Amino acid sequence: MTIKEAQTTVDQWIKEYGVRYFDIKTNMIVLTEEVGELAKVIARQYGEQSTKQGEELNLSEEIADVMWVLLCIANQTGIDLTEALQQNLIKKTKRDNKRHINNTKLL
Repeated sequence: MTIKEAQTTVDQWIKEYGVRYFDIKTNMIVLTEEVGELAKVIARQYGEQSTKQGEELNLSEEIADVMWVLLCIANQTGIDLTEALQQNLIKKTKRDNKRHINNTKLL
């Protein structure tokens, strides 16, 4: 699935099952919540925290939840994420094409 297809699929799902998009402020709060859930999984799976009894960790589900909300926000603000990502890559390449290669902390 391309990014454009993902945006279209989310939009169709919202229209069919979700009634409408949450307002942008609500979606920002939901995004923050989902990022927190992702952070919890990473802290337990890769960090020093232990899991609680009966707790199940699903990294891919939490990443997908974050992506879902980002797709919603992009859709409701009219952002083509494919174009935005391409422009972001150009910006990062111009700005950082030597930055990380010369970073002795990464060696």
